[in-house]
Amino acid sequence: MEQNMSIDKFLCKSAQVLPNKVVIHYENEMITYSQLDKEVNNLAQGLIDLGLKASDKVAVILENCPDFVRIYFAILRAAGTVVPLNPLYKEDEIQYIINDANIKLLVIDQELLPKINKIRAVISDLKIIVIGGTKEKNIIPFADLLNKEADPVEMNVEENDLAACLYTSGTSGSPKGALFSHGNLMFLTKACITRMDLRIEDYNLCVIPLSHIFSQLTNMLMPIFLGGNVTILPRFIPSAVLNEIAVKNISFFCGAPAMYSSLLAVLSQDQNYNISSLRICISGGAPLPLEVTKVFMEKYGITLTEGSGPTEAISCVGRPEANKPGSVGPVLEGVKIKIVNENDQEVPQGEIGELCVQGPSVMQGYLNLPEATAEALRGGWFYTGDLVKMDEDGYVFIIGRKKDMILVGGMSVYPSEIEQCLSYHPLILEAAVIGIPDKDRGEIAKAFIVLKPGATAEPKEFILYCRKHLANFKCPRQVVILDSLPKSPIGKVDKKQLG
Repeated sequence: MEQNMSIDKFLCKSAQVLPNKVVIHYENEMITYSQLDKEVNNLAQGLIDLGLKASDKVAVILENCPDFVRIYFAILRAAGTVVPLNPLYKEDEIQYIINDANIKLLVIDQELLPKINKIRAVISDLKIIVIGGTKEKNIIPFADLLNKEADPVEMNVEENDLAACLYTSGTSGSPKGALFSHGNLMFLTKACITRMDLRIEDYNLCVIPLSHIFSQLTNMLMPIFLGGNVTILPRFIPSAVLNEIAVKNISFFCGAPAMYSSLLAVLSQDQNYNISSLRICISGGAPLPLEVTKVFMEKYGITLTEGSGPTEAISCVGRPEANKPGSVGPVLEGVKIKIVNENDQEVPQGEIGELCVQGPSVMQGYLNLPEATAEALRGGWFYTGDLVKMDEDGYVFIIGRKKDMILVGGMSVYPSEIEQCLSYHPLILEAAVIGIPDKDRGEIAKAFIVLKPGATAEPKEFILYCRKHLANFKCPRQVVILDSLPKSPIGKVDKKQLG
């Protein structure tokens, strides 16, 4: 790895080598590398003029758009730390993070300003850079910084300096800020380019929210490092995605399992979309139903490859050229993993245990939480909470989350196994399974199902279907049919909202 190299140098190098190449397509806008590099420089100087100092944290609340890319690299060029926040966050969540991270600068779209009215009144020294906004007290128009010509900004940034603070979803307690150095992100970028086989000539399509590490890595850092390009869509609309794939000859696409299921649902209704340009498709965020993988391969000749890892420690990515359906692939080169039981002893090959990760992909720790950091990074290993098993070739298969495991009469039941079973039913589009209390068995499985368009069925039909394929104690005792499943911004089912 090059010494004293920051993430921002990815852009600098590509701009020097390919100044006139288009790096971003967005609606009718096309941005070249030289243009992006110049705009990033202007923004970086603007941030410094506003008082940004090395390692200061800047919060960014934007939907998918070129301005996200611009401000992300500008913060890093100014030696700051980027804190991307989901635009779907509520005001209380935003205020918690602004206080927790000691945010002094916030970048937001004008349409989202009403979300932070209370925050503006409470945090009087917060400077807000608004895209599409006009100048007023503590409000700085984004355009003023973007269009003000600046000399080249050269800050001394080391690999160990912080680059990003990525807040986790807070499934247990308040969100936690996972800290990543420039070295962490450089390693992940290069390791994933190699594993995913991304090439400079690939056409990349971004639909996953850029506020998430999965999208930042695959849709921004990786293509910009290579000198590639990306088409950005503001949100996931299946028909729009399929149209972009056909028109732009998209060859590299990343999405959540629910996105692939939705694309198949549209393709089954309209055969006019041409997706033959797709070369690499990566799925992440949740287990990919085997039936979805099978249809993409058998009907369209497209391999869906899975990757895995919580925000804090991305560890495994499948090999597109040697994919094993149901597996998230082998560990990335340069990362170590072990699989342990409840006594912290490594389990034999093929047995289920908790995945632990060590290496340059693992975060530096949690912001302001030394005890939580010590608990998560025990003995130099990050304990993911994922229950997995490994086969003889080193491929990892995720069974579920420790906290999601259902104990039915003392026997372990993994929701993912039931969900995979249900995914094969011809009437089911999506399924999610949780455990609920039961006075006789301790817990039982409860399934939530979304039917395919036009399908009708009674809940009992799916209970009987599971009994044909699974041991009785694993089968759901209750089934609820819904119009849709609650989702996180990247399309992962939010089981906290099911009950």
